Amino acid sequence: MSTAITDSKPTRTPVGPGPAFHRVLNSEFIKFRTLLSTLILLASTAVVMVGFAALAAWGTGQFADQAARDPEAAAAMAAQGGDLAVSIPTSGISFAQLILGSLGVLLMSSEFTTGMARSTFAAVPKRLSPFLAKLIVVVVSAFLLTAVATYVAGLVSLPIVDNYNLKLDLGSSQSIKLLLVNSIYVAAVAAIGMALGTIVRNSAGGIMSLVGLLFVAPIAFQLIPGDFFKEANKYLPTSTINPMTAVEHVPDTLEAWQAALVLTAWVIVPVAIAMVLLKKRDV
Repeated sequence: MSTAITDSKPTRTPVGPGPAFHRVLNSEFIKFRTLLSTLILLASTAVVMVGFAALAAWGTGQFADQAARDPEAAAAMAAQGGDLAVSIPTSGISFAQLILGSLGVLLMSSEFTTGMARSTFAAVPKRLSPFLAKLIVVVVSAFLLTAVATYVAGLVSLPIVDNYNLKLDLGSSQSIKLLLVNSIYVAAVAAIGMALGTIVRNSAGGIMSLVGLLFVAPIAFQLIPGDFFKEANKYLPTSTINPMTAVEHVPDTLEAWQAALVLTAWVIVPVAIAMVLLKKRDV
């Protein structure tokens, strides 16, 4: 009697390329819009932008009303030049960039802090696919939300400035330029935040790094004496908005095209570093 000997070696199933990118994108969008924290941050951004625009409209109206009675205030008003009310809808951009930038950080850092990254990369072996899908979702969402919130803020501000006989034309070329440039800027900050969340892999660390870049560095560069820091301040992300939205070039600032290139570099470099580290590190 003979016994047949069979090879008991386990067979390894080859790892496929994973799901198509459009399926990964759809999955990331579902995760994005079903998280309560995401919805809260998006709603907070809209509320803050509209609220600050209303407050700025009231403050600008008070200033204009005072200028009508005070020669010194009138001189200060004339020195500012341009339309006083045109920038009112974008008064809350500083806070919008912080909220949506933090959202970008959390979108990727939470994958590592909660351990979801193991499941994500097990389902999608190509790690760059979910990263790029998240990047598209957060950038597009930040741009659209900022644009819509800016326009709504303008609508809310119209009756307030009308009460002070100030003109705010939301359809003017300058208003549209401010809306588009600020929306692109906030979307860029959200991309930077997501890159920082990927690099640091820690929500608190990523948000603090973003705060340091957007708020601490500009103040520090202004306070530290020396031509180097004065010149370096021009190349920070927050210094790129004014050159791109100014009606005329302001002396001692970057040209509009230079500011656009600087902002693009601030997005590309951290995102590229995040992609390299994402592929090289263990989960």
